[in-house]
Amino acid sequence: MKASRHQAESLTNLENPKSGKRATVESPDVTTKTLHSENLGRIPSVSNPGLEKIWKDSGNSPICLPLLMGSICPPGTDCNNYDMITIRHAQDRGHADHGWLKTHHTFSFADYYDPKQMAFRSLRVMNEDFVAPGQGFGMHGHKDMEIVTYVLEGELQHRDSMGNGEVLRPGEFQHMSAGTGIRHSEFNPSETKPVHLYQIWLLPEKPGLTPSYSQKAFAAEGRHDRWQVVASRDGRDGSLVINQDATIELANLSAGTRLVKELAPKRHGWLQVLRGAVMLNGTPLSTSDGAAISEETRLSLEAREPAEVMLFDLA
Repeated sequence: MKASRHQAESLTNLENPKSGKRATVESPDVTTKTLHSENLGRIPSVSNPGLEKIWKDSGNSPICLPLLMGSICPPGTDCNNYDMITIRHAQDRGHADHGWLKTHHTFSFADYYDPKQMAFRSLRVMNEDFVAPGQGFGMHGHKDMEIVTYVLEGELQHRDSMGNGEVLRPGEFQHMSAGTGIRHSEFNPSETKPVHLYQIWLLPEKPGLTPSYSQKAFAAEGRHDRWQVVASRDGRDGSLVINQDATIELANLSAGTRLVKELAPKRHGWLQVLRGAVMLNGTPLSTSDGAAISEETRLSLEAREPAEVMLFDLA
């Protein structure tokens, strides 16, 4: 559901380096008035005094203002008030078509706002993007966010203000801790093939961390009909280290394969079906569906056809 946004969001203007068109990527938590200016995108007038100071100190630069931990939901709502398993069907997500970018938002993001879909635990953004050949996001900023990117098809070229310049390919995970502030660009280097990716944001365990970047290819055999840890707080099993009490696991399932996952008491989960179709505790899920999981300690996952899934274990 798309609602007129009375809860505003601080923003980053992203300019497509080829077309010059801008899209907005935003971080909620600020009540703003939005002003319009030709070819300038959106300029927030911040009414939160603390965040207004940060905005001014940054020279009004287009950097994502920090999220205040635990306060991303509008008054009177509870982003963590979910049933034991709540399905987020693919067709119910927010959607935008910018021509060069087709994007789907599981949670409120940019021009898509739904007060019932702000976040789940520390999981703030789950965007599925399709970027056209030779197109991408120009240099833009982030702050106080753990950003994980996974490419399903195609390639994504990354450059950032720390001097990193890498190409992300299928099977590789990228983690960027924005911390005190980082700028980066993401671009599809192919002239013929689109890139299909997921970009995921998690709230950090605390603000003001030192920015960092990591990238790793994980062997496909390590997730064939089993769970493979790709990101965790402690970096176990060679996974990428993220600054949050969360674990991300991946599995490629053959048709008919059943996997069981135990969640510790008071833990929560989010299952994202990247492709294929599965049954989660008897509930059918298809490509791009998600499921918020609470008050469940045992997850039974069965592939109805070949499938790839991503599981988040969250505090």
